[in-house]
Amino acid sequence: MSQYAHLSTPDPTVPAIPKFPGVINRETMPAMRERFQVPPEQRVAQYEGRLPAETAYKLTDHTVPVDGGEITVRVIIPTSTAQEGPEFEFPVLVHYHGGGWSIGSIDGDDLGLRILSVATRVVTVNVGYRLAPENPFPIPLNDSYTALKWTVSNAKSLRISLAKGFFVGGVSAGGELAAVMTQKSIQDPFFTNTKITGNILSVPLIIHPDAYPTEYAHELLSVKQNADAPILDRTLMDAFLDCHRAPPTSPDFSPLLGSREGLPPTYLQICGLDPLRDEGLLWERLLREQGTPTKLDIYPGVPHGFPPIFPGSPLGKKWHADWEAGVKWLLSLVKA
Repeated sequence: MSQYAHLSTPDPTVPAIPKFPGVINRETMPAMRERFQVPPEQRVAQYEGRLPAETAYKLTDHTVPVDGGEITVRVIIPTSTAQEGPEFEFPVLVHYHGGGWSIGSIDGDDLGLRILSVATRVVTVNVGYRLAPENPFPIPLNDSYTALKWTVSNAKSLRISLAKGFFVGGVSAGGELAAVMTQKSIQDPFFTNTKITGNILSVPLIIHPDAYPTEYAHELLSVKQNADAPILDRTLMDAFLDCHRAPPTSPDFSPLLGSREGLPPTYLQICGLDPLRDEGLLWERLLREQGTPTKLDIYPGVPHGFPPIFPGSPLGKKWHADWEAGVKWLLSLVKA
């Protein structure tokens, strides 16, 4: 039994969540996106009383060319205070949304990022990578990496100071992308003078379930223990993986199989009732044991991604407050 099995005991404050109806596969996934769409007015209602005034930031959607097409990247820049001045440059967070590489969009985390940007004085770059199954691996990966480089190349016009903080983060599938982006950047001469200085990994996938290393298999038990969990169960997880079609043992998909040398300070958010729980906790331990600073928040008995999916709930509000605190922690470690 996993040493973290107690974290699967359901949180009594989490309401019952029905399983998604119907068969989910490559053929049905595009239609499933419609079911995951939350109307704009409902999104706003979930953040009632917490959204900053529109004068507190500037939001711009940019079209970024990528191999074989283009993607949308949404940039939020805090409005300068009188003390900061009109030319003030901010740290940056490049953010990748979740949704199993197959659903989701920049709209899902948009309002939370507006709050985060204003509260932490950080530019946020919200990446709309193309989705599987129409755009399978490595397209989401390559789109995400192109957007990361685009951010560096356009830092001046976006009022970004990479020296003040260059963070890369994401939720679920976006957390996997964020971890891989950071590993790739360490080996890429393009980033020699612009090192990523922090990761923010929320309920991330760290290893394909078909590629567990023997040395860690005894620790990675949550994928079975929480196979029938709400929101993300093993059936839906397998459907996402099948749509994405990434090679299980590729370090460009499974960060656990890549190098951890040189990885930056990392903040993690892990849900207890989540198939991905144990790999996130393993990742934190491995980083910490090699001397990489880590900060960890655990949500016992909470299903995968529940807090950001339901941001108006008490858990959702705590998650966001912890997220902000995680960004501020990373900022405190930057030596500009």
